[in-house]
Amino acid sequence: MAKKKFYVVWQGREPGVYTSWDDCKKQIDGFSAAKYKSFPSMEEAEQAFKQSAETFIQRKPGGAKTKKTSSGTGTPVWKSISVDAACSGNPGVMEYQGVVTTTKQQLFIQKYPLGTNNIGEFLAIVHGLAYLKKINSKLPMYTDSRTALAWVKKKKCGSKLERNAKTESLFQLVDRAEAWLKSNTWETEILKWDTKGWGEIPADFGRK
Repeated sequence: MAKKKFYVVWQGREPGVYTSWDDCKKQIDGFSAAKYKSFPSMEEAEQAFKQSAETFIQRKPGGAKTKKTSSGTGTPVWKSISVDAACSGNPGVMEYQGVVTTTKQQLFIQKYPLGTNNIGEFLAIVHGLAYLKKINSKLPMYTDSRTALAWVKKKKCGSKLERNAKTESLFQLVDRAEAWLKSNTWETEILKWDTKGWGEIPADFGRK
């Protein structure tokens, strides 16, 4: 009997850890920039997902060469959009935006009186997906948040922020985002921005 494998998709339609090849294949099939690898245990797969794909994937002899940065990672897909969030306090005043990766031209921005950075990152990705689908664009999208990527994969915001009178309006938006994820499909590649290798994501608010 074949041993069970667990699959990590670093770059695909929905990055994450998958427990079957069929589920993994759905994320990478026909996806030119896909990065994925199998592991013998869920623990190893989950640990690998938290790290860079280049730590586990080596270029095969005769394969296409990839440009390298000082950190050893490949260069970004510049023809893309980027999203990011910022929060003054956590929780605090929160905003997110989407920009053209090369020019930093702002495509959308939203601001809320109370939220968290992770919720902002999650809403930014969903807004980006909806935006690209609306304009019928197949551009990939970058985020620097693994947490938000995991929430999008599950189609569920995992924030522990208390839902009360002060946060109700924000959570209504979260509800709408979750409903959008569950009722829509998309072809957008959601990619993880390599902050260590490339610097801050172009959508960064510059408030660190």
